[in-house]
Amino acid sequence: MHHVDIVALGLLLFIACLVATVCRRLGQPYAIGLVIAGVGLSLSGYKSGIELTPELVFTVLLPPLVFEAALHLGWAQFRRESALVLSLAFGGTLLSALVVALCMHLAAGWGWPASLLFGSLIAATDPVSVIAMMKDQAAPQRLHFLMEAESLVNDGAAAVLFALVAAWIAGSAVGPGPIALALIMTVGGGVLLGLAVGGAMMMVAGRSGDHLVEITLTMLAAYGAFLLAEELHVSGVLATLSSGMLVGNWGKGRMLTEAGGVAVIRFWDFAAFLANSVVFLLIGCREGAQPLGSYWLPAVIGTAAVLIGRAAAIYPIARLFRNSRLAVDRLTQHILFWGGLRGALALALALGAPVSLPEHDALVGAAFAVVAFSIFVQGLTVPLLLKRSVGT
Repeated sequence: MHHVDIVALGLLLFIACLVATVCRRLGQPYAIGLVIAGVGLSLSGYKSGIELTPELVFTVLLPPLVFEAALHLGWAQFRRESALVLSLAFGGTLLSALVVALCMHLAAGWGWPASLLFGSLIAATDPVSVIAMMKDQAAPQRLHFLMEAESLVNDGAAAVLFALVAAWIAGSAVGPGPIALALIMTVGGGVLLGLAVGGAMMMVAGRSGDHLVEITLTMLAAYGAFLLAEELHVSGVLATLSSGMLVGNWGKGRMLTEAGGVAVIRFWDFAAFLANSVVFLLIGCREGAQPLGSYWLPAVIGTAAVLIGRAAAIYPIARLFRNSRLAVDRLTQHILFWGGLRGALALALALGAPVSLPEHDALVGAAFAVVAFSIFVQGLTVPLLLKRSVGT
């Protein structure tokens, strides 16, 4: 990393500290404050030299955010809620993607390749945005768990859809057999790899007795699982998720020392704060520089399509569980619908879309518009619904 980049990073982190202090005093969401600060930096003409790229999001910023959240996902609750979470994450993502693609094809006049690609990249809720929002709110415990777990798991489904559509656009034959195989390999491979990497790191940690070594090994578990999974073309998010859950449920109190368990939680809280600070500031910088006015029609259609697709995913699936122990009340359904934020993950996938698409620029513009609406409109109003859920 160049000297200028390090100086710029230091400035961004200092701004993030100021924003965090102001937002805490005003009682406003920290992530939204960061995006506003990033837009301000962009409009002022400041260039940090640090760009929001797919590589930065996937290889640097996403692993600590996923791992830190996974540390707090209890295995007992995940097993109890797994049918609902997996239905929302996989079935919901597929339903949402298809609805969005149909809307873009019919209303925006896009070809099927661009429509399906946009549907696949925008269908999943973004773990970065959802986790940041839930940390700021005193949500009921089950709602908090459902929103975080779904956002973490559905990334794997969206990544498979995006890869399959991209392969189809490139001319590769895609049928039911390859789709099913890709889903099994991506999801199952990611989970097994994450468990293997996390288990190996915890076995070593159990022999160290040094909390600094234990922290280092959890860092290797987070980044090692993610990067190795991406190299093997399986889900990096699910690998890091399963690795983090293993460390949180098996490592703490068993393989890690008491001091190490406390130190690990504090370290990952800090790492998540740094990653959140950088990613939301960079989102703001890119939003400020994006010519959204040039693509206002697909932006409006795309935003409406995403909301329709999210509704098509949440309400029918919740209805399937209405007579079971996993039943979800109407207010919780509304919060799951409106709180399905999009963010850095969608933008990273959009920026990686094939430039050969005729609708490429409009697709990127629509993705940025959806993220802006998600952060500023949904992000500011979800707390109102959450307050109602706390009061009920």
